[in-house]
Amino acid sequence: MRPAPQAITYLAMASAALMFRAVTHAFVPAAARRVRVSGETANNAASAAAASFRSVPSVARRTFVSSAPALSSASSSRRPMSAVDEQEATSATSAAAAAAAASGAYPFAEVEAKWQAYWEKEQTFKTPERDMEKPKKYVLDMFPYPSGAGLHVGHPEGYTASDVMARYWRMKGYDVLHPIGWDSFGLPAEQFAINTGAQPADTTTKNIANFKRQLKILGFSYDWDREVATTDVEYVKWTQWIFLQLYKKGLASQSEVSVNWCPALGTVLANEEVINGLSERGDHPVVRFPLRQWQLKITDYADRLEAGLEGLDWPSGTLTAQKQWIGKSEGCNIDFEVEGLDEEKITVFTTRADTLMGVTYVTLAPEHPLVSSVTSDEQKLEVETYVTETSSRSDLDRTAAKEKTGVFTGGYAIHPISGEKVPIWIGDYVLGSYGTGAVMAVPAHDERDFEFAAKYGLEMKWVVEPKKGDLSADEAFTAPGVATNSGEFDGMTTAKCKKAVTKKLKSLEKGGPKITYKLRDWTFSRQRYWGEPIPIYFPVDFADGVEHGDVDPKEDGCDHTIRFDQPIPVDESELPLKLPLMEDFKPGDDPAGCLARAKDWRYFQKEGKWYARETNTMPQWAGSCWYYFRFLDPKNTDEAFSKKVDEQWMPVDLYVGGAEHAVLHLLYARFWHQVLFDLGYTSHPEPFQKLVHQGMILGSDGEKMSKSRGNVVNPDDIVNDQGGDALRMYEMFMGPLEAVKPWQTEQVSGIVRFQNKLYNVVKNAAENKCTDMDEETTKIMHKTMKKVTEDIDSMSFNTAISALMVYVNHLQSLKDKVPVEAAENLALMLSPFGPHMGEECWNMLGHDNSLAYHSWVEYDEELCVDSTVTMGVQVNGKVRGEIEIPKDADQDLAMEEAMKQSRVAAQLDGKDVKKIIFVQGRILNIVAK
Repeated sequence: MRPAPQAITYLAMASAALMFRAVTHAFVPAAARRVRVSGETANNAASAAAASFRSVPSVARRTFVSSAPALSSASSSRRPMSAVDEQEATSATSAAAAAAAASGAYPFAEVEAKWQAYWEKEQTFKTPERDMEKPKKYVLDMFPYPSGAGLHVGHPEGYTASDVMARYWRMKGYDVLHPIGWDSFGLPAEQFAINTGAQPADTTTKNIANFKRQLKILGFSYDWDREVATTDVEYVKWTQWIFLQLYKKGLASQSEVSVNWCPALGTVLANEEVINGLSERGDHPVVRFPLRQWQLKITDYADRLEAGLEGLDWPSGTLTAQKQWIGKSEGCNIDFEVEGLDEEKITVFTTRADTLMGVTYVTLAPEHPLVSSVTSDEQKLEVETYVTETSSRSDLDRTAAKEKTGVFTGGYAIHPISGEKVPIWIGDYVLGSYGTGAVMAVPAHDERDFEFAAKYGLEMKWVVEPKKGDLSADEAFTAPGVATNSGEFDGMTTAKCKKAVTKKLKSLEKGGPKITYKLRDWTFSRQRYWGEPIPIYFPVDFADGVEHGDVDPKEDGCDHTIRFDQPIPVDESELPLKLPLMEDFKPGDDPAGCLARAKDWRYFQKEGKWYARETNTMPQWAGSCWYYFRFLDPKNTDEAFSKKVDEQWMPVDLYVGGAEHAVLHLLYARFWHQVLFDLGYTSHPEPFQKLVHQGMILGSDGEKMSKSRGNVVNPDDIVNDQGGDALRMYEMFMGPLEAVKPWQTEQVSGIVRFQNKLYNVVKNAAENKCTDMDEETTKIMHKTMKKVTEDIDSMSFNTAISALMVYVNHLQSLKDKVPVEAAENLALMLSPFGPHMGEECWNMLGHDNSLAYHSWVEYDEELCVDSTVTMGVQVNGKVRGEIEIPKDADQDLAMEEAMKQSRVAAQLDGKDVKKIIFVQGRILNIVAK
């Protein structure tokens, strides 16, 4: 059960407080740890850090707006910031910003505008020429879809996480590729254009511009020179080129497929997009009927797709989801003859051939091609009615339904071994698109069959019994056991019986061993406008005796036939095949799609003959299947990407995106990648080495953010009021990256307070130029550097920021004696999380160069280890005091120090010490009577 939104908030705050306490205990010397608060021991530094998350008065929320003029040009992205640059960048500082600086508030608006202008002018994050002597990191975000609504605060979480890693790895000396682009085709973009009365090309361009603006104000270190959109003409060209490679390899073909057709939306919908016979988008009626569709034979790669998961650093849940979607099953095909139909048979697949002797009926999918043939005259009306009723329901809807329904056909199948007649039913829980579209029903040993048989009063026959214990007639026995009531197979274990039955069927030529997959071939057609045109055309035939030069199929009334059985690929030299400009691109009720109405585009003549283009377009998945390759070589006009860049940068080292893409996007992309690998275009068998899913950020009400709920928070508002760095750091501090977390705008003020404190600490160091550092500060600094480094390596960003908070608290306590070295290391550690502030602090400390490529902090392991340890002293199991002793102190020294504690001595006064429990560095418990 999910806790209420308020409970989620309180749990998050409690977790943060505990985290602060643990981190502070590790970094602050024992003498500084304890203060008395209302009779309880509290952690002083942790309390100070946690206090950052208390609400602040509205007057303290900073709303400065300033703009920094473009900085002077230079050839190097790491050029020092000159005095002229500094003057230009700060010349527009507002009076509000100046007043804030004087009051000690961090002037975020001025600083962020200044450094964004600098990074853009100097192309600080332009991908370097690959140095093969250096290690590399290809850091990639899942392609964002540029919607009309723009970003909400949940979107930047994953982008921030990947940016933290990209910045960190640059400072660690890696060559880093960190690009961004847009998944800009698809149904939502088209629907938005229809609703606004505009062209999708225009609305998409505006949406991309807005998304780009929002990403830039958050300081992400993308190489914008590599920006691509799936709708770019050059990108479309290479998407179509990959389709042609699939076609030439025999992996793209047409077939008649039973689909979910939505006349109102004018397109085929995936099973997941149909709920209770209605479209998920708009609640429009959906019908099922066969339609000519392009399909990609992803099933040819099923084994490879499963095997390729081994060795990938992916979340276990995603690996499991991929394997389950592929659904490899090893079993047996079994053929049942049909009474009265000598030439027909019903083939079923089962993983439990050992239960064959327990079959009491066979169930067909309502759409199975033999349904009408096996149905008796008496049952015809009932069967036809049932088939019509189920035709509007999607496969997902049917399998998810708790209650299974069916109808007896009046026909009978013949058991392949016993020769007995078994009734044939049709049922909604059997799918024509899965397996053979038929199942042998063994209700005694299958829960679904048991429920169905119990509902309709069908026979049950137990043919497997447990090795120990008795069978129950009240439920199906589905576990392995020993064969019974199975004739020649009696007494065999389940494993042995499976093999024996399969062998018997093979000898009778009524079946045999079979491997199947849950994975279905990928239906690749969409009957919409806003997608990549499929680069295929077909011959057009006319009536006998009609010459091609005498007719025009574009004219109404021209009788002609498009030969869909003779597809012709567009020559690669003619790519890209562009979409026509259509004033009316709304979907219609014609399954050929709206492009069928663009007759001047659809029909063309070639060498005196008429041809018709394919009017289906590709699904949105197409462009996102290979964008990571195009980022390697976005300006290449001769090929999608070169082998050289593939060798230099692939595979992707870190791929960050939502868990909602755990199956389809990742499976489709891996499929295309493996095909390109087989064709020799890439030398890497898998595209994404490490995958990380960020957790969803919920609205403050604990629900998913959506306009209808009114809980969407626009990041522009946070950036305007508190800054891009504050938003970045808050999202990284909310909790573990992969956890689901509720958004609380008022808690961003805690980060603001931390920024103000940090800014003044660095300002202090810059003004006083203190070079001396005491032993305590030295140790805390090295421990912090170690903690932050290790936490970034493990992507534990929330605890890294906590460590920085504790470190800042200590430096603040030094007042005007903050060492410059300590402040410099603070700026470096801060920069991946708050890059604008990191740059500004670095600059304040006298450095002219950007810190983006400065070496990461280095810690001394010896300085990270305490020479002393603080231990509680227990008397009869209760803590009575605390001692600080060397880590390697023995029992005698521990007892000597313990006896100096007045409370311990008082508890032992007049008692005999019976036993001392001592664990070096951890436990001292004195048992006395």
